[in-house]
Amino acid sequence: MTDAFGRAIRDHYRGERDAPLLHRDGEETLEHPIESFYFCGFDPETPTHEWMASWLQGPLVDLGAGTGRHALHFQEQFETVAIEPSPALVETMRERGVHDAREGDMFALREQFERDRFGSALSNGTQVGLAGSMRGLSEFLGDLAYVTRPDATAILDSYDPTHPETAELIGYRDDPTPGLAHRVMFFEYEGDSNPILQIRLFSPDRLREAAVGTGWTVADVVRGDSGHHYRAALKKA
Repeated sequence: MTDAFGRAIRDHYRGERDAPLLHRDGEETLEHPIESFYFCGFDPETPTHEWMASWLQGPLVDLGAGTGRHALHFQEQFETVAIEPSPALVETMRERGVHDAREGDMFALREQFERDRFGSALSNGTQVGLAGSMRGLSEFLGDLAYVTRPDATAILDSYDPTHPETAELIGYRDDPTPGLAHRVMFFEYEGDSNPILQIRLFSPDRLREAAVGTGWTVADVVRGDSGHHYRAALKKA
């Protein structure tokens, strides 16, 4: 499988990137902002990061950890395991000093970790939408419950389809079901393309619905400045 996305970010970190990372949906193309998305620091005094830190405890699993910006902060407080499907991003995390960076699949947690392994889980970057459906989201939450302790917490994020600005995202696809939508897109770098991503977008109410019967409840929801992106804190029911 190609790793255009991960290679572009790794090359940027090493000062070797000579081409843009393109974010594409058909003919619609945007340059992906690597520096601002993946290399800004974690500041525990900002309201968003302070909120995140208040919900997390160790051991922590950072799901789809990217360049390790969160793992680098939290590993100084408690054991942190960062998993990423991109080999190039795992290399980047290790080069940046992440202690435990592993190639892994956030949708195959039972195959990678034992029961009750973690005290918290963090998935920041809307990749939970790769669960693909309400059923897929419920199955993911069930697997996440398996690998976390009875007192565990988790943070997930998404774009809210009920907010009008969400429809302006590249790759947005409407859905007749209230609180649901799709994004269809891919990344391209140096003529190499990643597979097409089909991302399900869930409103907070749909996330609450998907959590029923999984062991989780949605305990809090906070929104970014624009309002269309949100983070949800979950705790064991």
